[in-house]
Amino acid sequence: MSDADRNASSLRGYYRWHAKFYDATRWAFLFGRRSLITTVAEQIKSPGRILEIGCGTGKNLIALAEAFPEARITGLDLSSDMLDCARAKVAPYAGRIELLHRAYDGPVTDGEEKFDLIVISYALSMINPGFDDVIRLCRDDLSGGGIVAVVDFHETRWTWFRKWMGVNHVRMEGQVLAHLDAGYEALVRRIGRGYGDLWRYVTFVGR
Repeated sequence: MSDADRNASSLRGYYRWHAKFYDATRWAFLFGRRSLITTVAEQIKSPGRILEIGCGTGKNLIALAEAFPEARITGLDLSSDMLDCARAKVAPYAGRIELLHRAYDGPVTDGEEKFDLIVISYALSMINPGFDDVIRLCRDDLSGGGIVAVVDFHETRWTWFRKWMGVNHVRMEGQVLAHLDAGYEALVRRIGRGYGDLWRYVTFVGR
């Protein structure tokens, strides 16, 4: 088993338990998710197709469907337990939102119409190894002029907190922003602070 496969298996096990209370708890520290959608809407007015990588329980899928009522939306996640939660949420949008159970280890489009917008919310920092491959692969699924929008953990100056987040599969060493900067032209690039300056998170929109 490769390191990437081992990480994916570990994440599936992690979310098999956490899916039950994910929405009830993550609002307290996954900052910037709501404002990411608002920021994206200022950069792209009417995307035809949207992909969310690591869609989880579907919270962002609903926000995207409401922000872009004409868009067709695909949500992708490797956790079947998280997708079970998402499936109930997106039922009213069944004609516009589809869910895919898979890792993002290759293009989704494969000859189909490409995506005008790819959203990744608090997923890249948990894909270790492989987050850099995900960032690179997005290029294959983006339409000409399409944009990628990311919100995620960035870094912390506290060693104990970095280690604790590592226990929860999160790596926060500035690696996500470094690879986004290297691969995309930034349209929006912001660093926010969580609980004073316990940690920092990044909002990035680029093409």
